[in-house]
Amino acid sequence: MSNRVVITGIGWVTPLGHDIESVWAKLLASECGIGPTTHFDATTYPTQFSAEVRDFDYRDFVTRPEAHEGVGTNTSFALGAAVQAWRSAGLDRFDALDHDRLGIYLGSGEGSLDFDHYVASHLGGWDTEKRRVDGAKWANVALKELSAVHEIEQEPNMPLSHLAMEFDAFGPAYNCLTACAASTQAIGEATEILRRGDADVMIAGGAHTMIHALGVTGFNRLTALSTRNDDPKTASRPFSHTRDGFVLGEGAGMLILETLDHANARGAKVLAEVVGYGSSADAYRITDIHPDGRGAVASMRQAMSAAGVGPKDIDYISAHGTGTKENDSTETRAVKAVFGEHAGQTPISSIKSMIGHLIAAAGAVELITCVLAIRDGKLPPTINLQTPDPECDLDYVPNQSRDAKVDVALSNSFGFGGQNDTLIIRRPDR
Repeated sequence: MSNRVVITGIGWVTPLGHDIESVWAKLLASECGIGPTTHFDATTYPTQFSAEVRDFDYRDFVTRPEAHEGVGTNTSFALGAAVQAWRSAGLDRFDALDHDRLGIYLGSGEGSLDFDHYVASHLGGWDTEKRRVDGAKWANVALKELSAVHEIEQEPNMPLSHLAMEFDAFGPAYNCLTACAASTQAIGEATEILRRGDADVMIAGGAHTMIHALGVTGFNRLTALSTRNDDPKTASRPFSHTRDGFVLGEGAGMLILETLDHANARGAKVLAEVVGYGSSADAYRITDIHPDGRGAVASMRQAMSAAGVGPKDIDYISAHGTGTKENDSTETRAVKAVFGEHAGQTPISSIKSMIGHLIAAAGAVELITCVLAIRDGKLPPTINLQTPDPECDLDYVPNQSRDAKVDVALSNSFGFGGQNDTLIIRRPDR
């Protein structure tokens, strides 16, 4: 018989702050963390705003700052969120942990060199006509100026490596790169590791930023980003008839997962139980979701089957809800296909309307809101939803949070390339 898996700790770093309670209060108050981009000069870009993490220093969290000198942004976010989750779970006060059975599973993405810094300092700026730099000059500067550590820290497995050092995690260590579905997949796969008995405790989640010149350029070329530069705080508007793309965010979300037996043995407080996980691929197009949402349908049905629940049992859906035309209407169709007559009765919302799209970290942060919804009986809203799209006709908890009893919650994440992942958690006393 497989082990039951529970969540005992949570932590995040977000554009609204970097502690659980204050950020949760802001989400429930419909506050928005989107504003003009300051990480680089975006004044000539089609999109000049984003949801940036501010006033954050990972050294305020870690116990071994000397081990993490020169870390990349992704890693710094991961460290801050993971230390919060570790303390939330009470593992900082537990001396009997078997570190050989402590593992890590992260969803992450590529790091980025500080392009604008080197361009401005060494190459005299961008060619504003062609938006490029001279490749030969760039290579020459890179060889002279970039340290080996700086290069290594851009690798997507670096957050995992630094977490392993911080927590002496000698057990299973995995990293997945499934774009916007990455941290949801990481949590699901970490759950499977615990169920089959290969670890007692897993640190799982994701960390990412793409708020840099290359990231914004790429998404602008894909026409995926909102260009509502005149009013950034209303730019992220999932399910709205006037939506024009998503808003880039950044940050991290980390959870401590344990077998129920291990959590009970050490007297841990259980926040929620992970009961369902589903994963699928669209096998359609790299940048487009299948119009029928077949992959989303499959991942939701897998998760519900694994959890042993039906549509009427789900009390809340945390939507992928990016704010692009295709995603929101397709996710709506997929929910209708899975939930049938219960689709309109099940509240669904997208916190991307307030913190933007954290890409590889999005799913973990959104699952944490499901944990808090179960704990507090409150649903975060989808803000900026004044003009609903006729194709998006479900209950998206528009504009204001809502009181609701939540025993079972479902969280969706769909990634570029057609990856789809769904998690279901439930109240621990059920």
